Amino acid sequence: MNFEISHRTIYRYSAPVSQSHHLLHLTPRSHARQTVQRHSLIMDPAPASKTELTDDFGNPASIITIEQDHTKLEIHSRAQVEVEAPPPVETYRSTSWNDVAAQLRANLGAETFEAVRYSCPSRNIRPTRDIHRFARPSFPEGRPLLEAVQDLTARINREFKYQTGATDAATSVEHVLKIKRGVCQDFAHLEIACLRTLGLAARYISGYLLTYPPEGQPKLVGADASHAWISVWSPEWGWVDFDPTNNVIPKEEHIAIAFGRDFQDVSPVSGVLLGGGEHEVEVAVDVNPTATNGAPVR
Repeated sequence: MNFEISHRTIYRYSAPVSQSHHLLHLTPRSHARQTVQRHSLIMDPAPASKTELTDDFGNPASIITIEQDHTKLEIHSRAQVEVEAPPPVETYRSTSWNDVAAQLRANLGAETFEAVRYSCPSRNIRPTRDIHRFARPSFPEGRPLLEAVQDLTARINREFKYQTGATDAATSVEHVLKIKRGVCQDFAHLEIACLRTLGLAARYISGYLLTYPPEGQPKLVGADASHAWISVWSPEWGWVDFDPTNNVIPKEEHIAIAFGRDFQDVSPVSGVLLGGGEHEVEVAVDVNPTATNGAPVR
């Protein structure tokens, strides 16, 4: 499936910013099922310098420096991406979660080397006894790993309410578990925390999700949003994605930007400012399917 993506971020500051440095994770990541055909990044004011790099997790990233006074910063990322659906996963045929956790603890072989880094605590995800207690009913001894993760995904979707404004970027996993509400970032962090309490490897994925308007209504410009889901490591299948917000195993309508241990590793825009005072941010995202020649799908 082919997509045209527009992601526009506007920062408005109450006082002039004289200089700023930003790390951007806005370029979609190429991987086995995803091909980035083109990407462009336009900024106003234009940066004095821009450096492209690959971060420690293999994600494309940009470092920009702005050296002129400004009270508004606009960053517009545009991309064309092709995504293939993963092969069907027979969750009941995966290795037991206990054996996978033991393999990760032993760190046997090159195939587990990358996965181990995603089994440890990170800045936003620190497993606790309460989180372990919540996770455990989905993981009886000997249960196939992916079957157990599918059950945990369904429980989070069923027991937690999606509510914008109930949390913010700094909300802890423990608080989300307590209030039983949040947004996709919170549910991804919670599921990852549950898996790490059991010694399993799970990574955070930032990206986009194709959404559909109500029947008979046009799709509103800028109405889409960034999305987050998780991926868990299995010896047989490699990394398998799960979306607790929607209780699905993602297919071709989930478009990945970056993989990390948690949101802090893959924040779309981060950095430091000299000046600026208070600020407001406005984000508009459009994800539209296109034909292979780039024409919109009607």
